Amino acid sequence: MSAVDTLRRVFGYDSFRGEQESIIDHLVAGGDALVLMPTGGGKSLCYQIPALVREGVGVVISPLIALMQDQVDALKALGVRAGFLNSTQDFAQRREVESAFLRGELDLLYLAPERLRVESTISLLDKGRVSLFAIDEAHCVSQWGHDFRPDYLGLSELHERWPDVPRVALTATATQATREEIATRLDLTGAKHFVASFDRPNIQYRIVPKDRPQQQLLKLLKTEHAGDAGIVYCLSRASVEKTADFLTANGIEALPYHAGLDNRTRAAHQSRFLREDGLVVVATIAFGMGIDKPDVRFVAHLDLPKSVEGYYQETGRAGRDGLPSTAWLAYGLQDVVQQRKMIDTSEGDLAHRRRLSTHLDAMLALCETVECRRVQLLAYFGQEGQPCGNCDTCLNPPTAWDGTVAAQKLLSAVYRLDNERGQRFGAGQVIDILLGRKTPKVEQFRHDQLSVFGVGTDLSESEWRGVVRQLLAQRLLAVEGDYGTLALTEDSGEVLGRRRTVRLRTEPERTAAPRSSARAKAAAVDMPAEAAPVFERLRAWRAAAAKEQGVPAYVIFHDATLRQIAARSPATLADLGGISGVGENKLARYGQQILDTLAEPAAS
Repeated sequence: MSAVDTLRRVFGYDSFRGEQESIIDHLVAGGDALVLMPTGGGKSLCYQIPALVREGVGVVISPLIALMQDQVDALKALGVRAGFLNSTQDFAQRREVESAFLRGELDLLYLAPERLRVESTISLLDKGRVSLFAIDEAHCVSQWGHDFRPDYLGLSELHERWPDVPRVALTATATQATREEIATRLDLTGAKHFVASFDRPNIQYRIVPKDRPQQQLLKLLKTEHAGDAGIVYCLSRASVEKTADFLTANGIEALPYHAGLDNRTRAAHQSRFLREDGLVVVATIAFGMGIDKPDVRFVAHLDLPKSVEGYYQETGRAGRDGLPSTAWLAYGLQDVVQQRKMIDTSEGDLAHRRRLSTHLDAMLALCETVECRRVQLLAYFGQEGQPCGNCDTCLNPPTAWDGTVAAQKLLSAVYRLDNERGQRFGAGQVIDILLGRKTPKVEQFRHDQLSVFGVGTDLSESEWRGVVRQLLAQRLLAVEGDYGTLALTEDSGEVLGRRRTVRLRTEPERTAAPRSSARAKAAAVDMPAEAAPVFERLRAWRAAAAKEQGVPAYVIFHDATLRQIAARSPATLADLGGISGVGENKLARYGQQILDTLAEPAAS
């Protein structure tokens, strides 16, 4: 069966997207490949179809042990013979999968990377026929990346042991430097690179100044995403727990997920998120890699991500079905202070800390830009873009202003505290001095005697905090020590000496949430209003079928497929088989149930 026939008969799609066909043809012909494709772009088809077309078993190396069962269930629902081997299985379960592999009764076998360090696994693969090796989440091999997995470093040995088996490494997130690191560490320097567009036009990127962030998040969820599934990321375990409790107390069902919870609780919360509608997970970055849930409508960050790669990877978990979704981040002065302090105290040598600082600088530049967020995000990955009309800076444009004088006032206050008094303080004390506030602390240290006392009354406290934040972002100001005190940098003198102009971002007035552009809405499947009740009946049928089988609802059908069915109202199995996402196995298994559901009288 050809690749196109496999796409249609197994997966139910008429045509490939983007680079999929070129990648698949290259692998089927026996070539090695390094594939960069955004989350939701169809990476899995790039190795699943070659595994079905080539003789033998496709071996998929994935770090996602907790999700392997769901991945295999989704393939079995398509009629694909799939299995997995990992530490969650007992001896009998492993033996059953191994026997199926040796009998040639598998199309795909999923392995955790650490399994390849076990001699019995190597011996097993030697006894069977491997059609290809797919290394999923390949960025995990990057030692200074956001998801490093030490076991990935041993995967370079695949080529040495099985030189004639094609390999494909896949990831959703990698700069040019990370791509080169992946190729070197996995011995894929001779592989063909396929780089798809990083653009996800259905995602609306929004970054807001922090102002009681939990309340801001609650407003977002209640006004724009009521009843929607979503992920909220926090930096610490304590923040995860507090935020989940806060949302639950305010009527939004939210579950915590972090490394401090026991394995059973984490697994239960992840399972509920995948299987139930409208659930919110509040998590550290330990959650989300490989989550195939297509209807995540929002990803929110209550703390600043450490890198653009991490941010892009996490926000990419929204809107995998192509429907309009939100990537929302609340960002403030304390985030910058905290991240800089974490870098200064991090393990590793100077080069490592510089690398972390470079990642943070890029993230801060994305937060502070007055240009289109999407253009800046794409540029980070080496891709050109046009203003999208669907991010906050496009829909509610901020302006830049000449903040040189304000910067001089603030830097002068920091200089006088340090050089004239031998004192260092945090942003709050410096701002109180500039605003001329005679607080007990100001009077205690006689800071009302400084020449800069009261010279900043032209700006409000929140505006001064914005100035501090942006000077930190531009490295014209630094934070030091455990208490986050402010200090000058090598570049501060350029501003104080009037040799450098400082441009600062004016925060736009807080208005109603920006509306999605027509471009984003075009991503949704066109469904007339009268089809909405039919769509809901189909969703109810799907939920019952998924519960009966113990699988996530999207394993049965994606929302996008149900929308098409509701819109077109097929009357026969042949008509239903012509809808995107309905392959032969699902047509045979669910076709009559769908037609019966469509024939049900509408509720009065």
